[in-house]
Amino acid sequence: MKIILTATALLVALIYSWPSTAQTTFLSEQAAGRHCPSDAVVWLNLPTGIYHLKGERWYGATKHGAFVCKREADNAGDRETRNGQ
Repeated sequence: MKIILTATALLVALIYSWPSTAQTTFLSEQAAGRHCPSDAVVWLNLPTGIYHLKGERWYGATKHGAFVCKREADNAGDRETRNGQ
């Protein structure tokens, strides 16, 4: 009985500590900015989960992407581009 309770407690802890994959996506930079006024707006390439900052080459330019809040993207497990493009 004690092993089952320990395993259940561990499972619950993992579920609540796992990053959320839910994030709000926007078609315009302005709409995303209204949703997260105290956060940076980034362009998320949806298939890859890589986001680009304003001023970078692929910001707003990938085929399957959307504007999102940087904090939400980070919490969902997405990451910033490594090559600055």
